[in-house]
Amino acid sequence: LVYPQSPRLYPTMTVNTTQSISTSGSPLKLEHATLEDIPELIEVWYNAFATPEMLAIWPNTPGVRQWWDQANRHDMQHKPREKYLKVVDTRNGRIAAYAKWSLQTAEERGPRFPPWHSDMDPQRNDAFIRNMEIGRARLVGGKKNFYLDMLGTHTDYRKMGAARMLIGWGCHMADQEGAFAYIDASAEGRPVYEKFGFVDLSDSASKAAGLASMVREPRN
Repeated sequence: LVYPQSPRLYPTMTVNTTQSISTSGSPLKLEHATLEDIPELIEVWYNAFATPEMLAIWPNTPGVRQWWDQANRHDMQHKPREKYLKVVDTRNGRIAAYAKWSLQTAEERGPRFPPWHSDMDPQRNDAFIRNMEIGRARLVGGKKNFYLDMLGTHTDYRKMGAARMLIGWGCHMADQEGAFAYIDASAEGRPVYEKFGFVDLSDSASKAAGLASMVREPRN
């Protein structure tokens, strides 16, 4: 199932957080996330990214969880072009997946994260983030571009179309504003993004880090 691209399916994708979108026949519904959702978003993140590599960067400690809470809360409240979206299971209210789309360039956004928590390795984290920022600058720097900053699906909801709903929202917004879309994808996620028109333009540094630097041109 490829999430439909027709603009007619996205009539409410604006700043209005009271609207939602669902796919016919699916229990999943796409909505804007709110401050009240942050604790559950963090739970989804640690479920979706429970790999040694990711936990080395963002350890699952109370301190780092509080850091995530503050970072997400700050961006929701003070960066209106950073859009948090959730896919909700309408049968039980659980958040199945979430994404953070940055509808602005890196220069417009400013620092991606606040200072690292003391439980983190600052050198490791700086190198990881710097590699992604360099890839984005190399491929879409100087162009209007949006960035899929984060996308995580809970393991209970894999292969149900939640990620496609979140990706489709950002692609539609990029098309509306004539912007390139950029992502740092995992090898496992790359085929999904390719279905939306993303092209892998990774260099050797990105490949060594296990990332796929992918770009999607705007469509009219």
